[in-house]
Amino acid sequence: MSALRIGTRGSALALWQARYVAELIGAQPGGPSVELVPIKTEGDLRTDVPLSQLAGRAFFTKEIDRALLAGEIDIAVHSLKDLSTVLEAGISLAAVLRREDARDALLAARPIGSLGDLPRGARVGTSSLRRRAFLAHARPDIVPLELRGNVPTRIEKLQRGEYDAIVLATAGLNRLGLQRHIAAHLSAAEFPPAVSQGAIGVCAREGDASAARWLHALDHGPTRLATAAERALLRRIEGGCQVPLGALAGIAAGRLSLQAAVCALDGSQRLDATAAVEAGSADPVGLGERVAQQLQALGASAIIERQRAVQPMAELP
Repeated sequence: MSALRIGTRGSALALWQARYVAELIGAQPGGPSVELVPIKTEGDLRTDVPLSQLAGRAFFTKEIDRALLAGEIDIAVHSLKDLSTVLEAGISLAAVLRREDARDALLAARPIGSLGDLPRGARVGTSSLRRRAFLAHARPDIVPLELRGNVPTRIEKLQRGEYDAIVLATAGLNRLGLQRHIAAHLSAAEFPPAVSQGAIGVCAREGDASAARWLHALDHGPTRLATAAERALLRRIEGGCQVPLGALAGIAAGRLSLQAAVCALDGSQRLDATAAVEAGSADPVGLGERVAQQLQALGASAIIERQRAVQPMAELP
């Protein structure tokens, strides 16, 4: 076949992920040559507006999805946390790669050992309402500031003194070789990560066997199970990455477990839920929906509705 065209965003992290997928495909016997096709998305172009104030959804994926459906690319590589929980008709999630460290990381202007070491009133940068909410719950004195741009740009802003600290995904820092900037990791129990954080998803057109054949070997079963549970939870809650919801699933001792939490943006209220099933016969969608029902029974919908009433929110996946 001709070169396999891989659609990707043009950021340093997105290109790393696309090249990694290309390497895995190329390492297979008879693997095709590949061509990276960078595509600008709305989320890349609208850096002047907080994500929570943009109208619409799928800011980092919809232009790539359109190119895939139009036949302009053969597969699409995404950070799975950016991918809508309901895919466009005609697109399938063909592979979910082994997950990297799912935790959030704290980067600081001065050496610290933990979040508690930040001075009172510290200015902390993040574009995520989830991170803002859980930071406010742990440290109500912290002053959250909007932070946009790719990973290197965000680190440069920290180094220029625009923030006392910033919060980024550990996975992205590891992949770009920037882990030296991490001052402390935020525990997944105290700061549950975004749904599917640390996982890479690869999409193909439904029925495109010539593209899908190279993706089967990339699929990591345990990560697909875990992220399927998280995405089902998110779909049931009807939120997105701009809703203060965090979740993490994993397999241990033969069981697939899912923990999740919803937090008010001001940190005043936090709701937690967890459930587990035998991994060998796991229904990840059912598990995610069960945890979502627990959160809703505790009052999660009320927290989210109050959030929407006081601040316009992006309708993300």
